Amino acid sequence: MTPGVDEQAAAELASALQAAARIVVFTGAGVSTDCGIPDFRSPTGIWQDNKPISFQEFMASEEMRREAWRRKFAIQPSFEAAERDGVKKSPAHSAIRTLYETGRVSAVITQNIDNLHQASGIPADDVVELHGNGSYAACLDCGTRHELPFIRERFDDAGGPPPCTACGGTLKTATISFGQSMPQEEMLRAQAETLACDLFLALGSSLVVHPAATLPALAAQNGARLAIVNREETPLDGHAEIVVRGDIGVAFRPWLSARAR
Repeated sequence: MTPGVDEQAAAELASALQAAARIVVFTGAGVSTDCGIPDFRSPTGIWQDNKPISFQEFMASEEMRREAWRRKFAIQPSFEAAERDGVKKSPAHSAIRTLYETGRVSAVITQNIDNLHQASGIPADDVVELHGNGSYAACLDCGTRHELPFIRERFDDAGGPPPCTACGGTLKTATISFGQSMPQEEMLRAQAETLACDLFLALGSSLVVHPAATLPALAAQNGARLAIVNREETPLDGHAEIVVRGDIGVAFRPWLSARAR
């Protein structure tokens, strides 16, 4: 029995996972909610209380830069707790790591910025971060990496973020904001991995954010099997060979059970 999901769909997913030779895992915010990180669009999501600050607003206004950093430091404890403790208890991350350990996952492509795939044990080189990484900051002028505790200490002392220690430029979390260009290298790699796979597994994503949401359809159009696991319907369900509605950890149980035997 597979409570919480359609048993036939979960069985089909298990069969597809067993048969695939080259798998791409594509993840969204739903993978991380059981680690204690809220999503963005739901009624309890982050954006209900704070309208996103666009890249253009961030660059144009010192006040908005301070506000962006204030928000970051306000939510940072939940991200740190998730990376330290939450990911260890996450059925979704555990299932993805187990799948990765079969040697048949060529890449984990993620819309998430929480660094949890790496914290779960997947090598950073095999994680393609389409929207960047919120666990550190980078200079927008020279790209020099800066750690968050360094910025937090100076933010608390001065009421604003410090300049880049290398060139004096503007520091921003290493994430992609609305209005900011997508990272070209990561997008090209994601597209190449998508075209090379025979199973594209979309997990916990609403599949409404573009251009990332074009990847599952690209996989299906190229002849790969497309499987979607999400609690809610997505616009790409009609393109998928397998749709499992429900929790990711529960959806993986038939495959995990078969693997354990």
